[in-house]
Amino acid sequence: QVHVVESGGGLVQAGGSLRLSCAASGRTFSSYAMGWFRQAPGKERELLAAISGTAEGIYYAGSVMGRFTISRDYARNTVYLQMNSLKPEDTAVYYCVTDPTVQTIQLGLGSWGQGTQVTVSS
Repeated sequence: QVHVVESGGGLVQAGGSLRLSCAASGRTFSSYAMGWFRQAPGKERELLAAISGTAEGIYYAGSVMGRFTISRDYARNTVYLQMNSLKPEDTAVYYCVTDPTVQTIQLGLGSWGQGTQVTVSS
């Protein structure tokens, strides 16, 4: 089984930045894709970004393209989501997920973390 734990959420003003971290354990890190979802109040979960095990395949949602960057640190078994130019509409609980492929993550499969709250004030 794969276990992931998110951290780095918090309260930030519009235009500010945060970096979320997701630490993974239980499997060979480089063999698994990783992704970030978010869920805002009253809305369904939205896939924001995903990265393949080799980091050659990367996906971004249109809503965050150019503002958010996903990356992975193989030495630390950690995936990051760098979030810049944050907007109030980015307020949500952010979840990390891992599964063998980006494609299966897009289907909502995988092992999920507990979530971390991001709040952006205007």
